[in-house]
Amino acid sequence: MSDNPVDVRDGSATGARKLLARAAAAETCAYRALVVATDDFFLPEEQRLDERTRSAMAVLLRGLVETVEAEIREHATRLLASRGESVLAQALANDTAPVLSRLSRSGLLRDPELMTELMARVRQELVGNALPMQGAIDPERPSLINRFVQHPDRVVAAGAMAVLIAESRRRGSPESGQLSQTELPAELHHRLVWWVAAAIRERVGDAAEGAFDALDRALSDAATRSLTAYDEGDRLEATAMRFAAAIDAQPQELPQLLVESLGDRRIVLFNALLAHALGVPYSLARDVVLDPAGDRLWLALRALELSRDTVAKVGYALCEADPRRDLEKFADTLDAIAAIGAGEARAALSPLKLHPDYRAAVLALGRAGGAE
Repeated sequence: MSDNPVDVRDGSATGARKLLARAAAAETCAYRALVVATDDFFLPEEQRLDERTRSAMAVLLRGLVETVEAEIREHATRLLASRGESVLAQALANDTAPVLSRLSRSGLLRDPELMTELMARVRQELVGNALPMQGAIDPERPSLINRFVQHPDRVVAAGAMAVLIAESRRRGSPESGQLSQTELPAELHHRLVWWVAAAIRERVGDAAEGAFDALDRALSDAATRSLTAYDEGDRLEATAMRFAAAIDAQPQELPQLLVESLGDRRIVLFNALLAHALGVPYSLARDVVLDPAGDRLWLALRALELSRDTVAKVGYALCEADPRRDLEKFADTLDAIAAIGAGEARAALSPLKLHPDYRAAVLALGRAGGAE
């Protein structure tokens, strides 16, 4: 007779239940994977992300989350240590597994507004980096932004310098790979900060045991500190808009500034100059510029009474930089674009100048359908 009093049949039953549960979970996962693969298979080619864009999106998203996470972890750890919660502080410091995968699995990062902003930012950067570099007529002449840094008007000069600083900040630190800040619109930055704080809480929750209140206070204080220090006005796009307003390009100056900004591969400045000239928000001008169809952009350029030559230079540069654009198609339609009257173009673009919330509501209602 065995001396072991444990009934192995109970252990076998428990093991079988776990095995069945895992099998059921695996079946569910397999079904979900099939749904995703099927959706991907039937996705039209023109709507499919190319590998370059997909990779850039992944790098940007990882950088944003890790930048926020490092800031919250570091400050929360200091707070816990100063409040006598050494065990929790040590647990938070030692937990080096990033929270990105948890946020991805949660679905929070699928937020439409966040994805819209990140996709636009990635495509803006990819197009900007691929723009054909146009050599200046005078090789000794400084680039557009550098000339304005030396401008006698201090407001204009300060605006140009702010753009240069913001460009440097956007690139982040090459040593750490981290960003200086998220450079997101304030509302999206706020969401990301709280998502990251909640994910960190979940990761170190086991170490908290009965000290959840202390952990929650530290993470909440660290998140609040991050939010308080964040200034949406420091974003590259915001500084470019202030610079465009300071220049306040006149009709005779605007064509050269637009063409030269593309030649300098400063698409953010191009978007800002266009937005200011049209009297629309930066994000809307960016959408117009990045739309590969280009129809709204050609209307915008004609609404500003830009010449056929200027439209041709802008179109050629963007077609060279964006593989989604068709250069031959643009060349074939250039005469038709140039023939559009400025007043006609302004009338066609008038919906773009509606109040942003009103315009969003009109678009949402149109997408919802159901009209009689």
